Amino acid sequence: MLSALLLLAASLHAATAAALGAAPRWRPDLRGSKVTRSLRARSSILGGLGDGLTPSTVAPNTTIVPLTLASDKQTYYALSKIGNVNLRLALDTASADLWVVSSDCTSSDCDLPRYPLAFESATFGAVNSNNTAFEISYADGTGAKGFIARESVSIGNMTVGNQALGLVSSSTVPFPDDISGVLGLGFPRLSSISSAVVNATPFFSTMAQSAALSYPVFGLSLTRDSSGSLTFGGIDSSVVNNRTLIEWNEVVPFAPFSGSSGNSSSYLHWVIGLESISVSGSSITPNPSFPAQTMNTSLALIDAGTSGIIGPYQDVAQIFSKIESARLVDEDSGQWVVPCEVQDTIAFNFGGVDFLMQPTDYLIGPASGNPNLCLSWPQGRAPQADGIDWQIGAPFLRTVYSVFSHGINAKEPPMLGFYSIANATTLTQSTASVAAFLASNSATVATTLPNSLLNTPTTFTTPTYTFNTSVSASAGQVFTTGLANATYTPALNAKSLNATRLATLLPSPTAVTLIITDTNGQIVTTVSHASSTVTLGVIPGWTQSGARAGRVASTLTAGGAIGVAAAHSP
Repeated sequence: MLSALLLLAASLHAATAAALGAAPRWRPDLRGSKVTRSLRARSSILGGLGDGLTPSTVAPNTTIVPLTLASDKQTYYALSKIGNVNLRLALDTASADLWVVSSDCTSSDCDLPRYPLAFESATFGAVNSNNTAFEISYADGTGAKGFIARESVSIGNMTVGNQALGLVSSSTVPFPDDISGVLGLGFPRLSSISSAVVNATPFFSTMAQSAALSYPVFGLSLTRDSSGSLTFGGIDSSVVNNRTLIEWNEVVPFAPFSGSSGNSSSYLHWVIGLESISVSGSSITPNPSFPAQTMNTSLALIDAGTSGIIGPYQDVAQIFSKIESARLVDEDSGQWVVPCEVQDTIAFNFGGVDFLMQPTDYLIGPASGNPNLCLSWPQGRAPQADGIDWQIGAPFLRTVYSVFSHGINAKEPPMLGFYSIANATTLTQSTASVAAFLASNSATVATTLPNSLLNTPTTFTTPTYTFNTSVSASAGQVFTTGLANATYTPALNAKSLNATRLATLLPSPTAVTLIITDTNGQIVTTVSHASSTVTLGVIPGWTQSGARAGRVASTLTAGGAIGVAAAHSP
């Protein structure tokens, strides 16, 4: 989810990627009727129990697992179990497919813990004799190929049997830290697997549509280390102290693709309307690239798989025009620099509420050749054919706890909620604290800036809009199918917003866990404890002679790699 100026030592894009983050590498394209939206370009425990509740019982149909920021400072991953093998999965809210490298993948990019095909797992299910192709490609030119199969997939306490996924035999995606694949958390319409196989919804959608969750939500806490969390069915109460302070936004549906036979809109991305932007309180009105098609609303994709923030040139230029001495340094990547002692805040307004970013939230790092100037988010780009102007990733999401609600058939639209972690409304950082942050994070970007001023591009070739403009697609539509099971009682609809009904969970590596298995349509529950150690890519007790199985990657303690529910009832 990167282009370059000859004056930049190793391309500003590539250098940025090597530092604190990069423009989204895995941002898939929308071409015709095929969707390939990509990945990439991404508080504290014991923060309070929230709403006066105490941890007493395991909340059924919920789980919480740790989220870790990988060493590339771009990718967040969680531990999963595919069949009987433990594998790390990169998290992505802008794609919908789950895929992992298999033992048939022998390229250098597959020198990872892999799913061992030779083991012949008892929970493995072939799809079309393993002849249904899986293929995914990303905007940076990387991709993966293999076949679609079914297997039992567990994350924390939640196990979905017969889950459709991609088993990859060829990959050029370079994963860090023994990450073996991708967990896409987007809507089914975004899934290439769902379009190729009947009854093959993505992992989260499968749980939501089978009513296997306490409520059809997942929550994300992104941090700069391994203290983040991913919850299914509830929210992390070590971060959210008061559920009534979550600000909710209706997700935007999309019309059918131009030239397709569809005549009704449906949900595609975790996209919401961006109302305004401000720099140190000075407001900017976004200028959507397709105002007629998007009802004059600027659309923002909330993308945990993106390590940066990217917006349309027309808006990004306005942001930096309000920061003294800011200047564009790469037209291709849309990269600006600002003085490292900057004392401005940048706020994004969703649903009438400002969510403030301090300098340490949006600064990438000093340029090695000009250490007084820091590369900064957001980056600018030309108009996108899907009309999604903004792609908002980890720098923003680390300032909030985010809750993704799938919606309920005939009852409730999909919603996206933000809970501000800092609750700051003004600048709270001194120049000294910003300098200390940059030094402690080794944030220097190995690049040389151009020695002449660049003009901000003002004209672009606007692509053809990719959706059918004759079909209505306004925010917050409730559909009768495609959302969560109708048996859920709505808690987040406009008439009765009551987020206190959402289950809350505390991270705990030793608590009793409730395992829910969807096997042949039946729900089976058992009780177990977290394992003391977890080995990646190996079937416990299996002799691998003659088999191209996943290599032994590492042994992990449960507290650092496996998450278990430790909840109190809502």
